[in-house]
Amino acid sequence: MTRYPMTVEGEKALRDELTHLKSVVRPQISQAIAEARELGDLKENAEYHAAREQQSFTEGRVNDIEGKLSNAMVIDINSIAKSGKVIFGVTVVLINLDSDEEVTYKIVGDDEASIKVNKISVNSPIARALVGKEEGDVVVVNTPSGSVEYEIDEVKHI
Repeated sequence: MTRYPMTVEGEKALRDELTHLKSVVRPQISQAIAEARELGDLKENAEYHAAREQQSFTEGRVNDIEGKLSNAMVIDINSIAKSGKVIFGVTVVLINLDSDEEVTYKIVGDDEASIKVNKISVNSPIARALVGKEEGDVVVVNTPSGSVEYEIDEVKHI
């Protein structure tokens, strides 16, 4: 059985999506199917086939979320003592040693990762290079465009 690490926020987001799918989307799809059936011949009824396809997609997503939540390993970073070490759930401030540019990432589960909001998957190359290191350590991250050296400036439990 695969365990899915996720933050408290990530679990809440998945639960909220599941509730929305079950209480809002499912009834809308059922209504759309009922209306499409009233239009007559189902073999050539595009509205009916579109609604059934949407129903299939929604049920797949519901099953996916329920599976992940049942195997979730929710980690509340605020309940873990601060040690300056990079672990799942922390926010890390890095300094690019080549450009002196500062960047901040939060290490989260796969479903929560979004580079747009500086959340990186624990399975990403950057996170894998960082986990286990401490403030002040220099880390080399291999990227497609070459190696990049970062200094871990700060590890935050937020």
